[in-house]
Amino acid sequence: MTNASVDARSYWVVGPGRGEIRTETLREPTAREVLVRTLYSAVSRGTEALVFNGRVPPSEFLRMRAPFQTGDFPAPVKYGYINVGQVEQGPPGLAGRAVFCLYPHQTRYVVPAEAVYPVPDDVPAKRAVLAANLESAVNGLWDASPGIGDRIAIVGAGTLGCLISWLVRRIPGCNVELIDIDPEKASVAAALGVDFRSPGEATAEADLVIHTSATEDGLSTALRLAGFEAKVIELSWYGDRQPVVALGEAFHSRRLSLRASQVGGIAPAQRGRWTPRRRMELVFRLLGDSALDVLITGQSNFDELPTLMQTLASTPGQTLCHRIVY
Repeated sequence: MTNASVDARSYWVVGPGRGEIRTETLREPTAREVLVRTLYSAVSRGTEALVFNGRVPPSEFLRMRAPFQTGDFPAPVKYGYINVGQVEQGPPGLAGRAVFCLYPHQTRYVVPAEAVYPVPDDVPAKRAVLAANLESAVNGLWDASPGIGDRIAIVGAGTLGCLISWLVRRIPGCNVELIDIDPEKASVAAALGVDFRSPGEATAEADLVIHTSATEDGLSTALRLAGFEAKVIELSWYGDRQPVVALGEAFHSRRLSLRASQVGGIAPAQRGRWTPRRRMELVFRLLGDSALDVLITGQSNFDELPTLMQTLASTPGQTLCHRIVY
C-alpha cells in the first residue's frame, strides 16, 4: 500500500466556539518515521476548552503550541496532545505496537519514530489516554516535594487533581484530602483510596496545598488551608483570565509560598538526570493500575468532536477524562 493516497481526518478549531472535521492527505513515512492509526484520543478539558473558546492570550501563542500543532492561535488551529494508536508502518520493534503520542485528534498521522512511546503490554490502550495528565501530575509533585507525614490538600477533583491525590496517598504517614465543591466526586475519591472533603469540611493547617481547579474560589481555598510557611503549588492555567488572588489577609503573616508548576519544564530537582522520555516511561509504569479506569467518565466517537467540544467547553459537569473512539 502506498500511503501517498491515504487520507486522514482531523479535528480543527476554526473560530471561538466552533470546530470542524477536515481531511488531509498523508505523505509516505521515511525509514525513521512511523505511520500511526489512531485508536483513541482524549480531550484535555481545561486547556482545550481555552483553545476552543479563543482564550489563549497573545503573549502565550508561541509557548502554548502543542508539539504537533498545525495552524496558529487563536484559529484555525489543529490542537491536542493525547493520542493512542497502532503503528501501521515503522522501524522494527514499533510496527504493530500500540503507542502514545502528543498528537492532536486525527485518524492517522506520520511522525518521527522517537516521538511515540510504546504502551506496555499491561496497560490497555484505552487507559493510556491518561498518560498526559499523569505526566503533569508527576511533574507537579516533583515541584511540590511532599514529605513523609505531611498534611496534603489537593483542591480541585478534576482528572489532574485526582491523579495527584492517587500518587501522594502512597507516601507513608501522609494525611491526604481531595477537595471539591461537587459532592459526587466523593465516589471517585473513594475508588482511588483518597479522603474527600468539601471546601467547608477541609482540614486547615496543611503542610502542602496543590491547586488544580482553575477557579478563583479554589485558589482562595488553597491559600486558606495552607499552614505557616506552607507551599501552595498552582497547576491551573487560566488562559487570558486574571483571577483575583487573596495576597492580603494572612498571606504574608503566614509566610506562604505560591509557586507555579507546568509540565513543559522538568522540575529543577530532577532536571539534571531526567528527560521527558524517562518521565513518560515512569508514567507508563504507573498506568498499570486498573484503579485509574474510574477517571475515564465519558466516551464519544471522533465525528462527534465539533458538538462535543461545545458541551465540554461551556458546561461544568461530571466528566473527568473524556475519551474519543476512532
